[in-house]
Parts: sequence; C-alpha cells; structure tokens
Amino acid sequence: MERVTVSLDEDLLAQFDELIRRRGYANRSEAVRDLIRAELEAERLAHGQAQHCIASLSYVFNHHERELARRLTQAQHDHHDLTLSTMHVHLDHDNCMEVTVLRGPTDAVRAFADSLTAERGVRHGQLNIVPADINVSHHHSHAHGERDHSGHGHGHGGTPHVHSHPKT
Repeated sequence: MERVTVSLDEDLLAQFDELIRRRGYANRSEAVRDLIRAELEAERLAHGQAQHCIASLSYVFNHHERELARRLTQAQHDHHDLTLSTMHVHLDHDNCMEVTVLRGPTDAVRAFADSLTAERGVRHGQLNIVPADINVSHHHSHAHGERDHSGHGHGHGGTPHVHSHPKT
C-alpha cells in the first residue's frame, strides 16, 4: 500500500471530516478509498467500459393498473438470464414496490430496466448499477436452505461471484 499526502483547505477538510463522521468511517483513508472507487466506477459506466454489472432496480406501481403486475412478472420471466431475484412489498391499498436484483451485460441490464420502468403505471423507477467483473457462465447453486458458508470463500478463479440467499 502506498501513502499519499493531500493538501486541503481547513473548510473543505472540516466538511470532509463531518461526512466521515456521519457515514461512520473509522478514518480518512477508508473514506478516500471509497470515494475514489465510486468515482472510478462512475467513470467506467459513463464511458461504456463496464461490460458486466450487478444492479438493483426499484420501482413503485399501482397494482390496480390493468394487467400491470402480470406484465411485469412476464417481463422478468422473459429476462430470466438477467433477473436474479425480486422482492415485492405492499405499500398501501393501491401501491406496491418491487426491488429487482439484476446481473449481466450492462447494456442489456439498462435496456431491461428501462423497459420495466416505461410500463404504463410504473412510477419512481430507479436503477443502481455497480460495475462488476463477474463470471456469468458459472452457475453456482446451493441445496435448498443452505446458508452456512464457513470456510467457503467463494473464490472462483479470482472472479467475484454474486449469491442470493434469503435471510433467516
């Protein structure tokens, strides 16, 4: 690890220290590393250099809208290669929220998310993309109910692998 010295004026440093405190960082170095990683990821996304990603798509919709719930579910089935999991939440008598976890080629994930949020009756769609070098051809499954990962580092040739398990 390399040590870097940065000069900041007092006011900017005070604001940065307040941000660090609010976010619960142990030290400035951890905060700076996270800010740099976030900026590098944003740069990769902005310049089309993130070929694969993991993402969360959240949206609110009126479940009384004609056939909307069925259309959304069908779209997810039609894109099962991108859709890892969906959580459905009943907000009130009329509105539901869904959070869908997606994984795959960044352009395909964006296009699918756009198609879901463009459905008539869907509101407040928000896509959060995280660039990730993932091995999409490697399918890793666990026996139903298995959650013990002690001693299992999930290392697959140095490539991160995303798992989805229900919480107990």
